[in-house]
Amino acid sequence: MKAWIKALSIVAVSTGLVYSCSDDDDFWSSIIPETEDEATSAEIKGYVFRPALAPASDANIAQLKVPEGFALNKFAGDLGKPRILAVSSSGNVYASDREAGTVMMLKDQNGDGVSESKTTVANIKQAHGLAIQGSKMYIAAVREVYVADINSDGTLSGPRMIISDLPDGGQHPNRTLAIGPDGLLYISVGSTCNSCPEPNKMNATMVRSNPDGTNKKVFAKGLRNTIGFGWHPETSEFWGMDHGIDWLGDEEQVEELNLIKENGNYGWPYIHGEGKYNPSDRPEGDTTYSQYSKLTTFPSLTYQAHAAPMQMAFYNGNAFPAEYRNDAFVAMRGSWNRSVPAGYKVVRLRFENGKPVRFEDFLTGFLINDNRAHFGRLVGVAVHTDGSLLVSDDTNGVIYRVSRR
Repeated sequence: MKAWIKALSIVAVSTGLVYSCSDDDDFWSSIIPETEDEATSAEIKGYVFRPALAPASDANIAQLKVPEGFALNKFAGDLGKPRILAVSSSGNVYASDREAGTVMMLKDQNGDGVSESKTTVANIKQAHGLAIQGSKMYIAAVREVYVADINSDGTLSGPRMIISDLPDGGQHPNRTLAIGPDGLLYISVGSTCNSCPEPNKMNATMVRSNPDGTNKKVFAKGLRNTIGFGWHPETSEFWGMDHGIDWLGDEEQVEELNLIKENGNYGWPYIHGEGKYNPSDRPEGDTTYSQYSKLTTFPSLTYQAHAAPMQMAFYNGNAFPAEYRNDAFVAMRGSWNRSVPAGYKVVRLRFENGKPVRFEDFLTGFLINDNRAHFGRLVGVAVHTDGSLLVSDDTNGVIYRVSRR
């Protein structure tokens, strides 16, 4: 497949002037009136650029980069389209394949860092999110959540549906879930669209329920698509990576790291980043942008626009240097909506005294041929019981393993 690029100019025109995008932080607020009494008009240049898919050959894998003192190998290949990863206390690795509608189990029985077997342990249409709590596995599809018992050999009992009425997926059907420190079940429900008022108030939220699926409610809203989330091991604070709005230009909307709190409002679709207005959607009713901004919790950190953060995992192993403990790893799947690709890597989210301070590259090199091709769009990250980091790619069907030399 050849790399291709197509520039698209998106123009929203009503009466009045047409403005061009600038680097000025005041641009977003200066072009947007606070009420419907004035016209809203903006011109923003957008791109579609999808790097060509190259094979995960030995030569390509050999040029991947990890920090000094680390090593990388292929944990498993020929897996179809592995997405979200989970690791049991016994070291069994599980991966969902949404397209196939399966959950697979991988075993490295001799401890050499390479899986020797693959077994399908569940068949659920559009299975995606995985979470393990004790001897149970939770599996999220689009509208359903299931729970299964983990047998002594790592296989699963027949999955039991505990939730059947999550909203339709639309543009973001990839549910993820986890059990929080409070013992409750948290489910990320993405938006149905790029940017729109949602008729179903459960879309673009984080939902919480009892572990059996009862007492389901919206925990936080204004989250466009928070696939990667987790709790800091020391503070138990709830952190999530939210996907930004597309079609606002190369550098907008930035991806957001949010401290997610109960009843929090994180702005989507009206407010993005640190208080910028979205020109395509106005708050409903008599609420102005300024008023809605005051109701919005801004991100703690931001990351390059369109990098597409996926699964996030806090490092709780002992194999990496001590300074890695309680930091987080995030898979950046990679952009399609910018002229120069972003993402296609795993980043380390550094914490100091329990607070996030910066992102750093950890696993890079999936973009090749001067960024015209790639051999991995990453989805899952998980910490293995041996302390290594596992990373899934659903384009070439590979799970990579990063270990300490």
